[in-house]
Amino acid sequence: MRLTARSFAGRSLVAGALVLTGSLGGCGVLPPLPEPVPSDIVPSAPAGLSPGAGGGALSPDGFDAVERMAVRIRNVGCEELSTGSGFAVDEHTLITNKHVVAESEELEVSTYDGHDITVGTTSTADLADLAVVRTTDPLPSFPELAKADPKPGDPVTVVGYPAGGELTVTQGEVMSTTRDPLNANLGEVLLTDAPVEPGSSGSAALDAKGRVIGVVYAKTADDDSLLVPLSTLQDMLADNTAFTPAKGC
Repeated sequence: MRLTARSFAGRSLVAGALVLTGSLGGCGVLPPLPEPVPSDIVPSAPAGLSPGAGGGALSPDGFDAVERMAVRIRNVGCEELSTGSGFAVDEHTLITNKHVVAESEELEVSTYDGHDITVGTTSTADLADLAVVRTTDPLPSFPELAKADPKPGDPVTVVGYPAGGELTVTQGEVMSTTRDPLNANLGEVLLTDAPVEPGSSGSAALDAKGRVIGVVYAKTADDDSLLVPLSTLQDMLADNTAFTPAKGC
């Protein structure tokens, strides 16, 4: 397991935007209880991706296509402020975690270059920790979805905004499938050793060709990351009843 460009120099003990692994607050994480989320994490300076690392050509500003599809989500909540990540699946649709957008008074979405995106509607799923955010403004880039779930040993790349900071890219591999420890009805999820940090929840997990294979939603006490598999995401996007309008304050 290694950290690539725009990755953190250090690792924390919890995942995502930490409210499952998701906010800078806290609401269900895997036992044992994590230590307090550090407030002094500073990403390393951008160093540029290796050729083909994200499965797409670099833009004139030096960002890869899969980096340009990742967004930072700032949830101005009913009682607290939290951060998370998300990614585009078409020009006006973002995927993230349900816990990233939960109890929101306002969602603030920004792109890799700091451009603010106007949010239209937000819907959340009951079965899995997933949410769909429709945007009024067009999104700069969106990736291809893989044709099938990955297998143990397959490489995985996570692109997101840990701690609500700079864009990071971390790499590892799929270790196994496991029963979802947080959402009993979901079934099988993917276990990987790709590093994630507070704020990574909702990040896209990509294969070696830059195609989406899953969505980061949690981290175990052993510092492994948990993904909602691509197949689950696709099944739920195809089901008109899977998502319902998100409840605000």
